[in-house]
This record gives sequence, C-alpha cells and structure tokens, in this order.
Amino acid sequence: MSGKRSIFEEVGADSVQREAPRGGMIDKGRRGARGAVRAWLMVLFVLVVVMIAVGGLTRLTDSGLSITEWAPVTGAVPPMSDSAWQEEFDKYKQIPEFQIQNRWMALEDFKVIYWWEWGHRQLGRVIGLVWAAGFLGFLVARKIPPGWTGRLLLPGVLGGVQGAIGWWMVSSGLRESMVDVASYRLAVHLGLAFVILGLLAWYIFLLGREERDLMQARRSREDRLFGLATGWLHFAFLQILLGALVAGIDAGRSYTDWPLMAGQVIPPDPWLFDPWWRNLFENPGLVQFIHRVAGYLLLIFAVVVWLKGRRSAHAMTRAAFTAGFVALVAQVVLGIVTVVHAAPWQIAILHQFLAVVVWVLILRARFLARYPRVQSIRG
Repeated sequence: MSGKRSIFEEVGADSVQREAPRGGMIDKGRRGARGAVRAWLMVLFVLVVVMIAVGGLTRLTDSGLSITEWAPVTGAVPPMSDSAWQEEFDKYKQIPEFQIQNRWMALEDFKVIYWWEWGHRQLGRVIGLVWAAGFLGFLVARKIPPGWTGRLLLPGVLGGVQGAIGWWMVSSGLRESMVDVASYRLAVHLGLAFVILGLLAWYIFLLGREERDLMQARRSREDRLFGLATGWLHFAFLQILLGALVAGIDAGRSYTDWPLMAGQVIPPDPWLFDPWWRNLFENPGLVQFIHRVAGYLLLIFAVVVWLKGRRSAHAMTRAAFTAGFVALVAQVVLGIVTVVHAAPWQIAILHQFLAVVVWVLILRARFLARYPRVQSIRG
C-alpha cells in the first residue's frame, strides 16, 4: 500500500513534469518570415525612392522623350553599335521635341539624354524583378505571414500599372507640337509612385512589430489624431500632385519673386487660355499660384495637427508628429528658395526628395496614432 500523501503535495509530481508557460502564443504558427519579408520590402522601398529621384533628374534634364518606343523586354538592351545609335537618333528626330527645341543636337548630345531615360526604365525593370523574385520565393517557400499574400501582391500589380502609365505619359509628348509630356499625366505618374512608396512604408511599419504588440496597441489608438493625420497625409498628397503640374510645364521658373508674383498677389493673365480649365494645367502663372496657396494652407493645417499631436499620451507619437511638422516647414522654406532661384536642377531635385521625406514622416505619425508605442510608468 502506498503511503499517505500530504494535502500540499501535487498529484503525479514524481512522474509528470509540467511544461512552463511560454509567451508569444498569439504569434505562434502565424509569423511566417516576418523579418525576411520586411528586409525585402525595405530594399524595394529604397529602390522606389531612387526611382523617384532618377525620374526627377530625367525630367530636369529633358531626357524623358529620348526613347520613342515602349519595349518592356527588348528595350532592356541599349544600342550596341554605331548604326544602332544612329537608328535611335533618327527616331528621336521625328518627334516635335527635336524639331522644335533640339535641332542643335548631335549624336553625342543625344546619347546623354538617352542614357538618363534608359537608366530610368532599367531601374523600373530591376524593381519589378526584385519584387517578383521576392514574392515568388516567399510564396513557394510558404514563408509569407498569414493574411499577407494579397498585400504583398499589390505593390507588384501597381508597379505594372505604373509602367503602363509611364508610357502613357511619354506618348503624350510624341505628337502634334508637344515638346514635353502632358503635365497631368506626369502628375498621375508621380502620384502613383508615392502611393506605392507609402504602401511599402506602411507594410514595413506593420512588420516591424509583432502581431500581439499590434493587437495591444490598437486598444490605445487615438482615433481623432489618426483622422487628423489621415487628412494631413491626403493634403500633402494633393500638394505633391500640384508640384508635378508645376514641374511638368516648368512653372517654377515663370515667376521668381516672393511672396508676390510679378509684384501682385494674383499673377497676370490667370485665365489666358480657352477653355478656362486649360489654365489649371497649362498656364504657368496660375499653376504656380495654386501650388503656392496650397502650400500655405497645408502649413496652416499642419500647425493644427502638430498642436494636437503634442497632446498625445505617447512620447513616440508626439515625436513623430513633431518630426513630420519640422520636415514640412523645411520643405516650405526650400520651395521658396527653389522659386527665388528659378528652380535650378540641384535645388529642384532636393525639393522633390524632401517631399518623399515629408510623405513618409507623416505616414509614420499616422501609423503611431493608430498603433502607439505604449510606455510603462517607468519609461
């Protein structure tokens, strides 16, 4: 007969070892390769930023119309012989930009602008390949986190659409008397680039934290601040589109005084063209005026959002809103400098790059309003 047991003795203590509880069960079996996927998205993010910069330089060097055909596959190979170069140059000679503006060009001059546009398109191909290799690799290896397959497919789909829009934009400058691409098509092209960039940034933010952390953070979300940040983001996006309209017709070089334009608040002849709506896209004075006014209004709205953001209960959220506001102030100042100096390419490309910084910082502030980093009392 077995001996008596103490009422404090655990039954089976001598034969069964209880497993210690483990944390992180919410994430068990649903992580996928979160770290590796995030690293891949960060590579894509950097490539898209470079793509935006190269696209800006391609426009500033008037190189965008140097390749007059859209050949997604065969176009990856540049001219490899003198006869091939001459053939490309002959095609360029048939478009209005050469006949009206660049008849002075020799073959060596043409090669300079050709390489800019070829590099821009080649970088697009590289981005597409990096996305496809990563997506298919993670898919085949079954390392995509649950619920992320559609999310990771979306940037690739949008990248394909972006390529088609790029050709739609270029084709507008190959007919009639156009010496540049249509400004509204340029705005669509740049706008979609920022959408793709924002999507990648949001995914990177999400994958940078565990699912359990995000679930807990949602309980502390600041809905009102999130709504204000969303409005700020949309307003900034509108200003980016207006900036593309300015760039598309070189409107930044039309009036170089500030704060007035030609010595007056509203520039001369704001409704010069018929029908009236053409002025919103083609009248340099009116386009620059709208961009300026929108910038002032965006700055005023940003002050309101920043003051609200400073009242957040979370230190990182407060810091994020301050960073976005400081970057926007710097962008406004740089915009004024760009206008006063008649938009030289060095300042103009910096202005475009800082727009990327502002965009991402506002997006980060919005993210932290929804998923705040909760600090303990001890900090």
